[in-house]
Amino acid sequence: MFSGTFTALITPFKNDRVDEAAFARQIKAQVDAGVTGIVPVGTTGESPTLSHEEHRRVIEVAVALARGTGVKVIAGTGSNSTAEAIELTAYAKASGADAALLVNPYYNKPTQEGLIRHFTAIARQVDIPIVLYNIPGRTNVTMTVSTMKRLTSECKNIVAVKDAAGNLDMTSEAVGAGLTVLSGDDSLTLPMMAVGAKGVVSVASNIVPEMVVSLVKLAAAGDFSGARTIHHKLFALCRALFIETNPIPIKAALQMVGRDSGELRLPLCEIAESNRAVVRAALQAVGLSPA
Repeated sequence: MFSGTFTALITPFKNDRVDEAAFARQIKAQVDAGVTGIVPVGTTGESPTLSHEEHRRVIEVAVALARGTGVKVIAGTGSNSTAEAIELTAYAKASGADAALLVNPYYNKPTQEGLIRHFTAIARQVDIPIVLYNIPGRTNVTMTVSTMKRLTSECKNIVAVKDAAGNLDMTSEAVGAGLTVLSGDDSLTLPMMAVGAKGVVSVASNIVPEMVVSLVKLAAAGDFSGARTIHHKLFALCRALFIETNPIPIKAALQMVGRDSGELRLPLCEIAESNRAVVRAALQAVGLSPA
């Protein structure tokens, strides 16, 4: 199941509450576009500012709406507290999620041995497929390939890694070591698949899921010429969606095309007007008509 296009879903808010109706519309759009899976309550879903109750509810809703569609749910359940990560991961399993996405612990900066113990504890406590999430730009700690390899060797339910390290050498090393890798950077999906990654956990597919699905399918089939055409068409949008901290730009983009309120929770705030213009131009370049 860990190949294809997985959308890192936004969490829509209305009057500072999770907007379940908007969330349902977003998931239906993903199902209709043919994505492989959805990833609720990750970085893009503003998990740091959701209460535990909201976090659990978003997982529940995503699982319920995906049920029977063939779309998989990889629930974000990571934390810098091992006990909290175990609790959230157990809840995701009980809710019917297909897998869990677990980010490197942030702020407390564990060593490689600390990472091994953290993820091993979770994997042994909760029997659910686990995708490691390596994103040093958010966590200030980089999981090495040797650490990932040890974890997948010793814990049979640790099955893949979302690679958002932005380092193609590391991606090549991970694939060469036999790891299942998913791109965590939209602009690098094609290069990463060229060296053996199996797909993407995508921010861009919140708004252009069909294009991302097509790119991944073409690359997986070895049609790199066709995939490259889509890559170049998407490139400016992929870059614009990270012109400010994710998910600020993607929420602005969805608001421009009438698919989200654009509401964020502090400490995130609305996009700067100069950057809004960049996002608008990128949307126009892929054929969308932003307001």
